Amino acid sequence: MADGESGGGSTKTLNFNIGVLGHVDSGKTSLARALSSTASTAAFDKNPQSRERGITLDLGFSSFTVDLPQHLEDECRPRGYENLQFTLVDCPGHASLIRTIIGGAQIIDLMVLVVDVVKGMQTQTAECLLIGQLTCSRMLVILNKTDLLPSSKRQSAIEKMTKRMHKTLENTRFKDCPVIAVAAKPGGPEAADTEEPQGITELVEVLKQQAFLPQRDASGPLLMAVDHCFSIRGQGTVMTGTILQGAVRINDTVEIPALKVTKKVKSMQMFRRPVSVAMQGDRLGVCVTQFDPKLLERGVVCSPGSLHTLHAAVISAHKIGYFRGTLASRSKFHISLGHETVMGRISFFGSADATVALDSGSGSGPGEEAECADFSFEREYRHQDEYVSGPSEGRDPEQWALLEFEKPVTCSANCLVIGSRLDTDIHANTCRLAFHGRLLHGMEEKNYVETTLPRLLISKDKHREGTVERVTDDYTVIGRNLFKKETNLQLFVGLKVSLSTGESGVIEGGFGQSGKVKIRIPEGLKEETKQLLSGGKKKGKGGGKNDVAKEEEPKSDSQPVVIQLCFKRYIFDPKKRMVQS
Repeated sequence: MADGESGGGSTKTLNFNIGVLGHVDSGKTSLARALSSTASTAAFDKNPQSRERGITLDLGFSSFTVDLPQHLEDECRPRGYENLQFTLVDCPGHASLIRTIIGGAQIIDLMVLVVDVVKGMQTQTAECLLIGQLTCSRMLVILNKTDLLPSSKRQSAIEKMTKRMHKTLENTRFKDCPVIAVAAKPGGPEAADTEEPQGITELVEVLKQQAFLPQRDASGPLLMAVDHCFSIRGQGTVMTGTILQGAVRINDTVEIPALKVTKKVKSMQMFRRPVSVAMQGDRLGVCVTQFDPKLLERGVVCSPGSLHTLHAAVISAHKIGYFRGTLASRSKFHISLGHETVMGRISFFGSADATVALDSGSGSGPGEEAECADFSFEREYRHQDEYVSGPSEGRDPEQWALLEFEKPVTCSANCLVIGSRLDTDIHANTCRLAFHGRLLHGMEEKNYVETTLPRLLISKDKHREGTVERVTDDYTVIGRNLFKKETNLQLFVGLKVSLSTGESGVIEGGFGQSGKVKIRIPEGLKEETKQLLSGGKKKGKGGGKNDVAKEEEPKSDSQPVVIQLCFKRYIFDPKKRMVQS
């Protein structure tokens, strides 16, 4: 079956998904309504709370069909396509519903960013732009509500805002994208429907010019994002949604992983037309029997056994440049992956190699980084207290993160992961998206701390300093202040140390009860070291306790000899062993 195909019937329709994103109240739903001829079941806010406020709370879908544009004829006619269907995914602009956008954005071919021409870019507009950069390669900007501009100044205001939008986008992957001015609902949401929308015909022409034959892949396991579920008497339960990957046919068995049940596909429809097969990018309804629709309003359906439920994961990590806070290890973020958002604790790590590899993403924004696909349990890594940013114009070093989820999440391999601070005040003028990456390794075992983490070779460098208290013979010194009184010194026996005078030594064991250690110097002490260490002594061997007290305060003209102990510990090693290179 060819790319992007909606099967069934004598004519084939090319399905093209357009994500309509923007700040709350920018008029996205009115725009989708003005464009649409066929409303899909999920469209236009089935949520009663949303209807009252006139705000989209869920991913609404609707569609309209046009003749194939001229530039697609040669590519599409031989594959049997007769027309082009635009499916509009109306994504919420609500700050609290960012997770819904992330769920919907992964199937979008073209992003439409709706901007209120009077207000311009707002916080959520910027966040929608960031999500677009992470998930989409093409964009179109729509300046909506032009009817609110005074007619005498309308054209100059539109030109000014168009220039401002091009300036905002110049350092993103969307520079030079088209900017179109419309009035989707003249007079606002309360106005009567008698007034014709303005600029919609021109917009449809621009959408047709922007359309391309999307790369669709029918291979691999099925993954379908379900956004609505309802029953039809005598038929069964219909789940509507969009296929994110793979394909589905009548009589296939599909799994609803959240409920751990499998069902057989009885029939399928695409925008009210029966089909026998559907593939990645297609929007369809799947009918199954003996299933209560109340159990699944939103979620995913997949090939049996293809999705994994994870308790923790390793991801590639890239900070989002507009996030103002630091990304500290052990801190908690809202983690969005697949169609779920959960709280998770993050720990960053980087290459153990001193010459840290740079990833191939420039610091210009998200969506352009090469992912760190070469994560391996064979490699050694170094723990980081926080995410490390590169020089202001340069690239960030290649780095990864361990995510530990507060509750298990179900997702597919290599899915997009976004970390955010959704608890930030939604009215604060600040970006809440903090980092993004790809899922590189998922941990399905509940006891991953015992089974998987010890295989993860992340080390922390440790450094201790003490001083030489006295010499016992030419090959032995007593050191102090390296350890606390309660430290188990047996763990440190055999570790190498170095003296500030140049000699190397080995810890032989404890000395007394106060945390002092005996250090053997295999090559022997240098003459000048012995002189330095005996320089403070004036009395003979019979000196009492007071001598020790004096030695603990070396004379101002004699420098203490410093003992340095350097080692590393693998943070997930259950035996807490110390390793020296």
